[in-house]
Amino acid sequence: MAVVFRPAQAQELERAEELVVRSINDLTERHGFGPMATLRPAQFQLFSLRDDPDGLWVAEDQGEMLGFAFSWVCGELWFLAELFVSPGHQGRGIGDELLKRTFEHARKAGATTKALIAIGFNRASQGLYIRHGLFPRLPIYNFGVARDLLAGRLQGAQLRCVPLEDTASHLRSLAQIDAEALGVSRDKHHRYLINAGATKGVLLYAKADCVGYAYMSDGHIGPLAVARADIMGTAFRTAMNLAAESGSSQVSAFLPGTNEAALGVAIEHGMRITFPMVLMSTRDFGDWSRYLPRNPGFM
Repeated sequence: MAVVFRPAQAQELERAEELVVRSINDLTERHGFGPMATLRPAQFQLFSLRDDPDGLWVAEDQGEMLGFAFSWVCGELWFLAELFVSPGHQGRGIGDELLKRTFEHARKAGATTKALIAIGFNRASQGLYIRHGLFPRLPIYNFGVARDLLAGRLQGAQLRCVPLEDTASHLRSLAQIDAEALGVSRDKHHRYLINAGATKGVLLYAKADCVGYAYMSDGHIGPLAVARADIMGTAFRTAMNLAAESGSSQVSAFLPGTNEAALGVAIEHGMRITFPMVLMSTRDFGDWSRYLPRNPGFM
């Protein structure tokens, strides 16, 4: 039977995420990293499906899910959050066909910039993206540290924190910071995070000025953005303190390779690289000295 490509449905998103986790762990184990991905509820996928169903696709053969693709759009930015093919069915052109359908999502939405964050050592997928005009722009590293080790090193200046709320005033502050750091508003994504029960978000203040924001969940930091690059080190240190207070055994963050301030603070506090990623896009965008992504799917 021929592989069928069709829009995803809400009730199969959990099964799609099982495919994603299985595919990632197959790749990381083959490269000596061991299993890196764990199954989590498909909450952001479901939110995105309700917001814009054109970005989620499955490939199946006689009821067996063989591949899954998920993209979202904010303004002129189209972002490929997930594209994975089940182990044992790779090399059949399934990924290429899924990518074509998500590109159609970008075309229909009028997005002029396409981007994604790929696993740094996945040569096959990077080759696929390069063939479609998305080129490597900068490395992104997942850093981690045991909370007990971090707790004894948390010193230095911090910013004042105000808990984020789903109010017009707070959303305006977030939009202004995103416009300066990324060049695009992510209003709908902030609404999602602010109302996600397991996530804590704060606005960051230097005296009376709102200079950034940060989110933390289960010891993981991100997204984090600042209005000025010179405040990034202090902002990241502040977020590390908040993440350590959560009680999680680990504190982690995705740090762009060009973000010298955050990288310097991470190393000073005992954080180490655990996993390499790479940002790929059709053009340069954003100021990554002022932004830390949440994860490869959310950005």
